[in-house]
Amino acid sequence: MFELGFQHRFAVRDYDLAATLGCGQAFRWQQVGDAWEGVVAGRWVSLRQPDTDSILATAAAPQTDWEWLADYLQTEVELPIVLATFPDDEPMRAAVAHCRGLRLLRQEPWECLVSFICSSTKQIVQIRQIIALLSEHFGEAVAVPSGHAPAFAFPSPDRLAAASEVQLRACKMGFRAPYVRHAAQQIVSGGLRLVDLHAHSCAVARDELQQLNGVGRKIADCVLLFAYGFQKAFPVDVWVMKALRQLYFPRRRPTPHRLRSFSETHFGPNAGYAQQYLFHYMRTRPRSKPRGKK
Repeated sequence: MFELGFQHRFAVRDYDLAATLGCGQAFRWQQVGDAWEGVVAGRWVSLRQPDTDSILATAAAPQTDWEWLADYLQTEVELPIVLATFPDDEPMRAAVAHCRGLRLLRQEPWECLVSFICSSTKQIVQIRQIIALLSEHFGEAVAVPSGHAPAFAFPSPDRLAAASEVQLRACKMGFRAPYVRHAAQQIVSGGLRLVDLHAHSCAVARDELQQLNGVGRKIADCVLLFAYGFQKAFPVDVWVMKALRQLYFPRRRPTPHRLRSFSETHFGPNAGYAQQYLFHYMRTRPRSKPRGKK
C-alpha cells in the first residue's frame, strides 16, 4: 500500500485521460493495464481515471503538494469554454464529438523542444522510443516503487550539450542528433533562453525558436502550443494538412499558403486546441469500409 502523500485524487470534468496522454502531444507515457506511467518534472507518476469525475495520481515518493502535476495536466481549464470558441462547422463538430475530453498538456519547454526535434518524419511509437533511450542514457534516475523497472528524468541541456553526435545517434535519432546537440549548446551558452519565451508574442517566440538548426515552423508551433500555451500556434503536419484538405476543401486543391491563411483565421482564439482535436480525429476516427468488403 502507498502511504499518505503518495497519492492524490484530482476532481475533473470533461477530461479524457487516455486521449490526452495518447494523442501525440507528449512522449513519456506508457499504458500499463488501466494506468498510464510516466515521468513529469523529474518525478515518476502513475495516473488512472477510475471514473469520469476524477484522476488518481500515485507517486513513488511523498509529495508536499501536487501543483506540478495539476499544472501539467491542466486540470483547472474549463473545457466547455474552450470548445465554445471553436467554429460551428461540421468537421469541427465531428472532431469534438469524437475527441471530447482531450486536453492540452503544459509541458516543460526543454523536453518538449527536444521531443519535437526528434519527431521529424517519425511515428509516435518511434518518438517514444527515442525519448526513452535519451532519458535512460543521459537522464538522472528517479525514485520508483519497489520492484519497478528503473525510470529516468529527461536529461538537462548541459548533459546533451556535452554528448557527442555519435552518442546521441545511439539513441536512434539519426540525422536529428546534431540538431538536438546544437539546441542544447545554444541554451547552455545563453544564445536561447527558453524561460523568456512566454513573455514574447507568439510571432517573436516562434522566430526565436526557428533560429535553431532543424527547427521549422511546425516544430516551433508544437513547442509554443504544448509548452507555453500559445493558442495562436497551429502546428501543421501531414495529419493536419490531410484534415484541412479533406474536411474543409474536399473538392479543391488549396495551396499550402491558402491552408496556412485559413488555419490562422478560421479556428478562433483557441486555434491550437482545435488543431489537436483535428489531429487526433484524423488519426483515430472510424474508417468506412469499401463497398463489398466485410
